[in-house]
Amino acid sequence: MNDVPKNPVARAAKMARLPIGLAGRTALGVGKRIGGRPAEIVAQEIQQRTADQIFRVLGELKGGAMKMGQALSIFEAALPPEIAGPYRATLTKLQESAPPLPSRRVHQVLARDLGEDWRDNFTEFNDIPAAAASIGQVHKAVWKDGRTVAVKIQYPGAGRALISDFNQLSRAGRLFGLLMPGLEVKPLLDELRNRVAEELNYELEAASQQAFADAYAGDPDIYVPDVVMGTDFVLVSEWMNGTPLSKVISDGSKEDRDRAGILLVRFLFSGPARAGLLHADPHPGNFRLLDDGRLGVLDFGAVDRLPGGLPPFFGRLLRIMHDDNADIEAVERELRENGFLRPGIDVDLDALRDFLAPLAEPSKVDCFKFSREWLRGEATRVTNVSASNITRRFNVPPSYVLIHRVSTAGIGVLCQLECEGEFRAEVLKWMPGYFDDAPIGGTDPLPATEPLQATDHAERGEEGQS
Repeated sequence: MNDVPKNPVARAAKMARLPIGLAGRTALGVGKRIGGRPAEIVAQEIQQRTADQIFRVLGELKGGAMKMGQALSIFEAALPPEIAGPYRATLTKLQESAPPLPSRRVHQVLARDLGEDWRDNFTEFNDIPAAAASIGQVHKAVWKDGRTVAVKIQYPGAGRALISDFNQLSRAGRLFGLLMPGLEVKPLLDELRNRVAEELNYELEAASQQAFADAYAGDPDIYVPDVVMGTDFVLVSEWMNGTPLSKVISDGSKEDRDRAGILLVRFLFSGPARAGLLHADPHPGNFRLLDDGRLGVLDFGAVDRLPGGLPPFFGRLLRIMHDDNADIEAVERELRENGFLRPGIDVDLDALRDFLAPLAEPSKVDCFKFSREWLRGEATRVTNVSASNITRRFNVPPSYVLIHRVSTAGIGVLCQLECEGEFRAEVLKWMPGYFDDAPIGGTDPLPATEPLQATDHAERGEEGQS
């Protein structure tokens, strides 16, 4: 692969098409309203065409723009499926089709970050990458002390392209305001820029990964590889064998899928209390089911720093929603107090209840089964006209961006697993604010949950990392 396309003129030209397109569509819309077409229908047409152009342009930009597009997935909730679906497909295709970085360029990055004698650190180094992603690739190697390691190398130019795209996008921020009128766009884009820029800093990722590794050292159910070395563009950590969660999803037994699901929930919800961090990229490529039954975790570029644990607001909101006669006015007050509904934005309370129900339902009953069918049903319910309007009226305060990302993406993975288990106990154990006497601060972890009984994993083969 050549370096990430980073010609600033070409990339800026693509981004610049966005506000120009909006101006043309807005003028056309005014003409239609004058012609007697209902303003709401015209506005919806403008919104859909704007969304289509935004995500088509992002899809054309590779490398850093793909990572940015993934971060901007928060806007997809406001889009019709015929727009959001092809956009996601474009990102997936670009990522999966990316050819590897040539060995010569890999060696240049290693020499720059580890020194001209970089090979002295390894007894073996495989030039053929074991995995590739949007801004980098992973090589398998043997460290000088004999440990098998994963060497993650960032594509040259990815950072410059990413930041340039974000700067261009910020100038077109009012387009996203058109998509979601209740959204305070500028601070959200600023937060996304800062968070995605953090993913480019492998030294920071190394510190986050080691914090998780220390917090879960010796855990019977969760495993995080130790970091060996981290620089700006190279991250070396212990290699981890296991079955990727994607294979558990496609071929795993019910026992494996149920185990992976409950351990995924345990890891995501316990991280803020045990490590002061939330792993904020829960897609199947970042998890392995190990031979001994533990859940292995990879990729700590996207983390949320929560030294006081999860915000108690979520526990209070969940407790209200678990009531069969939920006080939706109280829910609205909580949302307004925490910045999810801006002043002057009105919402239909019945639609609000429908919108929030899928997030509360899995932890309302003692045992719950996630399924694609359940997710499709909930998606249908929340994409009706009234609930869609709720989506577009919602604001996402910057401090909650990554928590929102975890909650929505995590539910998607659990439904892919089609897993069943006692999720309520796992969630409420780590949810400050749910019980009247629940801890609302502090970093001391709650007592460890009883380890699960591992099933037989003897036939698992070796798998690489991503």
